[in-house]
This record gives sequence, C-alpha cells and structure tokens, in this order.
Amino acid sequence: MTQYAVGDIQGCLQPLLKLLEQVAFNPRQDQLISVGDLINRGPQSLETMRFCKDLGPAFKMVLGNHDLHLLAVAQGVRGPTNKDTFQDILAAPDREPLLNWLQAQPLLLEAGGYHMVHAGIPPIWDIATAYSLATEVADVLQSDLCSQYFHNMYGNQPDKWSDSLEGPERWRVITNYLTRMRFCTAEGHLELDSRDQVEMPLPYRPWFAHKNRKTAEDRIVFGHWAALQGRDCGNYVYALDTGCVWGGPMRLMNLHSGEYIHEPA
Repeated sequence: MTQYAVGDIQGCLQPLLKLLEQVAFNPRQDQLISVGDLINRGPQSLETMRFCKDLGPAFKMVLGNHDLHLLAVAQGVRGPTNKDTFQDILAAPDREPLLNWLQAQPLLLEAGGYHMVHAGIPPIWDIATAYSLATEVADVLQSDLCSQYFHNMYGNQPDKWSDSLEGPERWRVITNYLTRMRFCTAEGHLELDSRDQVEMPLPYRPWFAHKNRKTAEDRIVFGHWAALQGRDCGNYVYALDTGCVWGGPMRLMNLHSGEYIHEPA
C-alpha cells in the first residue's frame, strides 16, 4: 500500500483527480490522506466530499478550519459568508450522512510515521500532548456537547494554552492551534490575524521555526498556509498547501518516498 498526503483541496476536485491519475492511485491498495480544508472556496465542494467519503478506508483526513466552519453553519450557529461555496452541501439530499461523516473526523492523525494536522502543533506541546488534546476535541464533536462547542468555536481568545482552561475556552484554543495557527511565540501566544505573510516581527515566528519546539524530532505534515507556497520549512516539517484554490498547484506527497507531485489548478 502506498500512502499519499494531499494539501488543501477546498473543493478543487479536478486537480485532485488528475493528481491521483498521475500516481495511478488504486483505492483497493493505496490510501489518500487530506490535511484538512476538504471544502470551501473552490467550485466543487459537494462533489469533493462525496468522492472522498466514497473512497471508504482508502481515505483519511484531519479537520481544517473550513471544514469546521461548514459544520458550524450547518448547526445554525452562523450564516454562510459571501465567500463560502458550500451551499450545495447544505442543500444536498445526502447532506446529513456527509456532515455526520465529516464531524467524525479527527484533528490529528498518524500515517506512515508522519503526523497529519491542518495548521500545526504549538511549540509548547509534545506529540503525546497534541494527540491527547486533539482527541479531547474530537470526543466533544461526537458528544451532546457539540452544539455548545460550535456556538463558542469562533474567536481568538484565549490566545495561549493553560492546563487550567475548561469547557468552551479550552476547546477553542486547542482548535485554534490545530486548525488556524500560523504565527505564535515560543510560549505559545497566538497571532491569528495575519494570513498572507510568511514572517512577522519578533517575538512571533512561524510555529515550526521556534528552536526549542517540543515536536522538533517528529515528522509533521500540515496545510492551511498557502502563502508559504510549499517552501522548505526545515527538518521533519512538510508544507502541503500550495494554494490550488488561489491559482497555485495542488501538492501530493508520497509518504513512502517523500516525493512531491504537483498538478496545476
């Protein structure tokens, strides 16, 4: 079995299909793993969800911020914005099975010796802590607390992890680290307003650039940050969001060989 990780798809189904054709992807023996943001902004959100769900065990994913936003809109917490392109999912006859399937996905998973996450892991967490806290939020999403979670999901505070956090504030900061983070301080203070930058004034740095990051020896594959354009982020860090929905290529990574394969938007 060959395992492939793919960057943010965001409803861009055709480049994904061409990538899979390039590598002769066989769902009977290969596996595709998405680093999140399966849908939104692109032209085929519904078709993308159906295709990935129908792959069954040949597909895995972690949740991204756009995936969680869709679930919150479906819960009636917020209305869609004028930039959202997932209305076809909300109106689909198979809406509920699709949304239930999406809501059951994790925020962090391991495959082929790599750890898949949408945005990143803050420098203050080791890999075991990251999995424990990601599982905590995933369990909330599968519980009677999910409505409370979505009603309190949006917001930038608290901007730093504390073991003493409880309830919605705790879930929010975990979610922000794993699905929204780009810049933070060495102590884990988040800066969530910058989107198109790749550098910021100190003490903020890209989450993966802090020298004493506790996951420095763990192989981490992430998406979310299109402005990086898939650049080299250092040892054991692999950036897969190359901005397909914004006109860049879509990136596939062979987890066995480490090779990148690209398909133009």
